Amino acid sequence: MIRFLILFTLALSLQFCTYSQSTKKMNMDSTNKNNPVYSNTDSTTVNLTDAEWKKILPSDVYQVARQKGTERPWSSPLENVKDKGTYYCAVCGNALFISDTKFESGCGWPSFYQPVSKGSIIYEPDHSYGTKRTEVMCGRCKSHLGHVFDDGPPPTGLRYCINGVVLDFKKAQEAEKNYTGKKD
Repeated sequence: MIRFLILFTLALSLQFCTYSQSTKKMNMDSTNKNNPVYSNTDSTTVNLTDAEWKKILPSDVYQVARQKGTERPWSSPLENVKDKGTYYCAVCGNALFISDTKFESGCGWPSFYQPVSKGSIIYEPDHSYGTKRTEVMCGRCKSHLGHVFDDGPPPTGLRYCINGVVLDFKKAQEAEKNYTGKKD
């Protein structure tokens, strides 16, 4: 009976998401020359129209970030990354999470217990699918990232369940080189 309840709860929680069926191989760093607003250092708010976003974002990123979609669980290569570094918004380059706050939640998406700063994430109530949960968005470009739940580990007790397709990851050494402008 307990196993049934656990399986039922897990199945129900997965029903809360819509799945993107993209078969594209995901990039760990989606920065490209077609995105004029992407920056790891600029903190100004980005306000583009839906049509402008559609022109500059890859379709899988656009579907999740701008249409509030969800990638398939266990489809993100970022879920298994254990390197030290920083996770950025794949849409605008805003720093979102550091690797020290990442943990294995078993939910199928990269999970973190704390954002880089209070301003890096914004929150919005989400009552879709007859549920009550909290959507998290990038604090710079307001792109949909995922949701936050109150079942995470200490010290915050929070679980930021984030779609990997809207994250870029830069290893700590790469980020330092970019910051200082040093070459190998």
